[in-house]
Amino acid sequence: MGYDIRDITLADAGVARIEWAEKRMPVVRSIRERFEKEKPLAGITIGACLHVTTETAVLARTLKAGGARVLLCASNPLSTQDDVAASLVKHFGCEVYCIRGEDRDVYYQHIHALLDLDPKITMDDGCDLVSTLHADRRDKLGVVLGGTEETTTGVMRLRSMEAEGALEYPIIAVNDADTKHLFDNRYGTGQSTIDGILRLTNMLLAGSTAVVAGYGWCGRGLATRLRGMGANVIVTEIAPLPALEAAMDGFRVMPMESAAPLGDLFITLTGNTEVLRAEHFERMHDGAIICNSGHFNVEINIPALEEMAAEVTQARPMVKEYRLADGRRLNVLADGRLVNLSGAEGHPSVVMDMSFANQSLSVEYMVQQGDRLAKAVHPVPGEIDASVATLKLEAMGIGHDELTPEQVRYLESWREGT
Repeated sequence: MGYDIRDITLADAGVARIEWAEKRMPVVRSIRERFEKEKPLAGITIGACLHVTTETAVLARTLKAGGARVLLCASNPLSTQDDVAASLVKHFGCEVYCIRGEDRDVYYQHIHALLDLDPKITMDDGCDLVSTLHADRRDKLGVVLGGTEETTTGVMRLRSMEAEGALEYPIIAVNDADTKHLFDNRYGTGQSTIDGILRLTNMLLAGSTAVVAGYGWCGRGLATRLRGMGANVIVTEIAPLPALEAAMDGFRVMPMESAAPLGDLFITLTGNTEVLRAEHFERMHDGAIICNSGHFNVEINIPALEEMAAEVTQARPMVKEYRLADGRRLNVLADGRLVNLSGAEGHPSVVMDMSFANQSLSVEYMVQQGDRLAKAVHPVPGEIDASVATLKLEAMGIGHDELTPEQVRYLESWREGT
C-alpha cells in the first residue's frame, strides 16, 4: 500500500480527532452502516482530491466500508491535517498522498501518484484532479466511469470544460445540492472563516469594518456572521442581483475602489482572480488585514503586493506584513490561501455531515448509473438531496408535517380557484 505523508507516528493523535468528528456526523454514520452490509462500492477504486481533514476521514471510512479502495490526495497545500493523513494510512487502510505545506511541485506529484493507481471514480474539490487527468494523463481517461465535485470553484471549471466539449466523463455537482450549498457554504464557510481569522490575528471584530468580496452563499454566510459579531460589513459584487440582495439584507454595497480606504479587514470569496489588486492596496489604510476564503489563492494579487512592498516580514505565524514605501503595513493571512482551512480546521463536522452524505450517495449512484450518463455535469438526484435532509432532521430529533391526501389533490389540480 503506497503513501506519502509527513509522519506515520502522528496516527494515534489523528484517530482521536477523527472519532470526535465522527460522533457529530450521524447521517454519514448511518450511510456507512448500510454500506457495510450491502458493499455497493465493491471492487471500485476511488481517487479523491479533497481537503484532508477529520471530516474527510469519516467520508473515507464510509467509502471503505462500502467496499472501495480509497486513494486520497490534498486539494490545497495548506489544508492537510498531518495527523489525520497518518491515521487514514495506519488505522483505516487508505492510500494517502499529502503533506501540509507541500510546494506546488509536490502537490502535483501527489495528484499524479493517485492517477497512477487507476481510479474508476474521481472525487474532486476544486477540479485539479479532473483538469490534470484531462490535460496531462489522458491515457487514464478510459479507466474512469465518472466523478463528483465538492465545491463552487470546481463546478465552475467543470461547466467550462463541458461548454468546450472537453469533459470526457460524467460528473455530479455535489456542491449544487441544496443540502450542501445552503448549509456547508453558508453556515460552514461563515463560521470557519471567522474562526481562521481570529486564530491567526486575535483581532476584535466588534466595531471593525469588514469588506466581504462576493455575495454568493459563502459571502452571505460570512457577512451575516460578521454582522452578528458586531462588525460593520461592506459587500462588493460584480453582479447586480446579489448586489441588490446584499443591499436589501441591510449591508452597505459599493465598488472595491470605494471600500478599500474604509476596511479594517478584507475577505474574498468569489472564485475569481485578482479581486484585490494594486489599485486597491494603494488605497488601504495602515494595518489592514487581507485574506481569502475562496478555493484558490489567486483572488488576492500577492505578486503585485510584493512588488509594491519595501519590506516583507513574518508578523505572526501565517501572517505576512507588507510594509509599503510610504510606511503603511498591510497584513496577508495564510499566503492568500483559504483561511478557514489554513488558519483553522475548516467547517464544523455537523455541517460537513450533509455534504459528505451527498458525496457518499452520489458515488453510489455514479457506480450504478455512470455508464448511462452523458459526458456532462449532472445535478445530485433530487431523491438523494431529500433523503439527506430527512436523515439530518431525524438525527436532530426534529419532525415535520406531511401533506394530507386532500392537500396532494389540491396541489396537483388546476381546477380549483378562488
